[in-house]
Amino acid sequence: MIAGHFGFAALVKSREQRVPLWALMLATVWLDILFVPLLLAGIETLQPVPGLRGGYGENIIHADYTHSLVGALALSALFSFLCALRWGKRCGTVLGLVAFSHWILDLLMHRHDMPLLPGNWGQFPKFGFGLWQNRSGSILAELLLILSGAWFYWRAARSVSASAHVAQVRATATGLLILISGIAVLALDVTGILG
Repeated sequence: MIAGHFGFAALVKSREQRVPLWALMLATVWLDILFVPLLLAGIETLQPVPGLRGGYGENIIHADYTHSLVGALALSALFSFLCALRWGKRCGTVLGLVAFSHWILDLLMHRHDMPLLPGNWGQFPKFGFGLWQNRSGSILAELLLILSGAWFYWRAARSVSASAHVAQVRATATGLLILISGIAVLALDVTGILG
């Protein structure tokens, strides 16, 4: 669920016009940005599901710090606080919620590999509804997020352009860029072309 996160960010932008689109895009992958150095350090890991090759949706993700419920809440609150310093409380709150939306969307996709507490402290049962086990369903869910994000962004941007009596070229170009980029990222993710 990479492209779907970006689609969700574009959807939020259509409702929260004061929040910069780039900040929403950053917020929606904030947990994964922090996951990467921990992955490279071997603290958090990816393990192919037995019998599968480890491509799109075929990994058990041991992101016990960045993707634990409490860890995701804390990291999202930190992101919210930092953004509030720059753009004010409202934008900070929106960006913090978008950062936490990553965990919610991952909850739908992941197998039972998302712990309650950081480091899986307490060994509580892990979360995940496992939509990735239905390849077509998970691809469709991400595609719907991309399409709705691009559509709602385009409608809102077109409306803003019209009320400001400016050409709608930028609104259309950005909406198309969101759509094309989202579909390209999803295609690369699903096919495993980039690994």
